[in-house]
Amino acid sequence: MDRINVGIAGGAGYTGGELIRLLINHPHASIRFIHSKSNKGNPVSHIHSDLAGETDLIFTDSLSDDIDVLFLCVGHGEAKKFLEENAISEKVKIIDLSQDVRLRHSASLNGRKFVYGLPELFRDEIKKANNIANPGCFATSIQLGLLPLAKAGELTNIYTTGITGSTGAGQSFSGSSHFLWRANNIQAYKTLSHQHIKEITESLAHLQKDFSAEGDKINFVPWRGDFTRGIFISSQLDCSLDQVEVQRLYEDYYEGHPFVHVSKEPIYLKQVVNTNKCYIQLEKVGAKLVVHSILDNLLKGASGQALQNMNLVFGLEETEGLKLKANAF
Repeated sequence: MDRINVGIAGGAGYTGGELIRLLINHPHASIRFIHSKSNKGNPVSHIHSDLAGETDLIFTDSLSDDIDVLFLCVGHGEAKKFLEENAISEKVKIIDLSQDVRLRHSASLNGRKFVYGLPELFRDEIKKANNIANPGCFATSIQLGLLPLAKAGELTNIYTTGITGSTGAGQSFSGSSHFLWRANNIQAYKTLSHQHIKEITESLAHLQKDFSAEGDKINFVPWRGDFTRGIFISSQLDCSLDQVEVQRLYEDYYEGHPFVHVSKEPIYLKQVVNTNKCYIQLEKVGAKLVVHSILDNLLKGASGQALQNMNLVFGLEETEGLKLKANAF
């Protein structure tokens, strides 16, 4: 097929940097520009120093319509502003990594309709879409851990904890992202009020109609961890299925989804760091089911999933450019 011409807005941050790393090695993609007002004229490798010798691309503050797809890697609230302030040709597909257009009530912007980009739930819709709202990192990990139960109508009140690395807070400096604060330290934050709860609820209700925010079904406590990358989620709920039945339910659901793997052994974060994979482990103790799910917040939780969505939109193999090695040791 012809090469896919790509533009990136917000290329100086973590998600933009990960997209650049993936795209410069993608067999069917070419980066035409990387937009960053604050870094205009700077070589990309001056910001993403690990790319020295890999690319001679220069940051620009101008846009071009000579692209097939535009990735929006700008901050939450900035994506909507970017689209309102810049005239993007209708022929250009958009994949937005912010939370601005993820929910159904906000999924239309400037005449564009955005499809929620969780391939394990909406693969067929993504393939036909022109605009994708890429899911959040916590949202992806929690949803992948619960989608098979939702399809089976087995969701009840869910109690979820999740710990994430410092890159989940973005590149902007804050007191809790400082090394001296993070090292040998953890902290709960946004208890029962995390912004991803709404998108999680909408997706699960797509499969289990009686699941709704009004029932306080997702009780989520996120944690800041003392590591840089990855998310480890544990979701607990009552479940009528036994261990064998629930294992089969998950294996059947994720058959044909190349990035989600259901393990019978204990899972650990290094299995997925630097990959687009999600690992799931199930533990049934009495009437309680605990679903553990892990992923890299910058890849399957952000840029890797965005590239997965690009592959689907343009009719490529879902795994193109995403066969990555885990940092297993």
